[in-house]
Amino acid sequence: MAKLNVQAVQKIKDICERYKDEKTPLMMILHDIQHEYGYIPLEVQEIVSQETGITVAEIYGVVTFYSFFSLKPKGKYVIGCCLGTACYVKGAQQVIDKFQEILHIAPGETSEDGLFTLDALRCIGACGIAPAVSINGTVYPKMEVSQVPKIIEQYRKDAEVA
Repeated sequence: MAKLNVQAVQKIKDICERYKDEKTPLMMILHDIQHEYGYIPLEVQEIVSQETGITVAEIYGVVTFYSFFSLKPKGKYVIGCCLGTACYVKGAQQVIDKFQEILHIAPGETSEDGLFTLDALRCIGACGIAPAVSINGTVYPKMEVSQVPKIIEQYRKDAEVA
């Protein structure tokens, strides 16, 4: 979201207006903005603050506390590697290491081509199928290091077709 144009500002104001009668509208507003734009930069937080009267500091605190909100644009494919106890014990660290090696990014970063964002997650609630990886909501159970290159290759092919 390089520079906010008039339409983007109006869209953000409309989202804020939609929830003006709610007792605690911030999470709903931020969710809708994240869904619309993919991230919530400071410029957007300032508009939300002006529209709702909630301080930028409070908005920033919420955006940075919850992992599903982002301050930076994410890739087309968001890879969430669970590093919760069950996944970690079953080799999740080696899996995330392989993603890092292939994509040349660390957790929290996006690949140069903009296709992949790698996230290290604390727990995705899939302990019975550990180690688990989630890519745009699709969960890959019992992930093995040897599967990582094939998965990346398939997503790259899918991106070419789209």
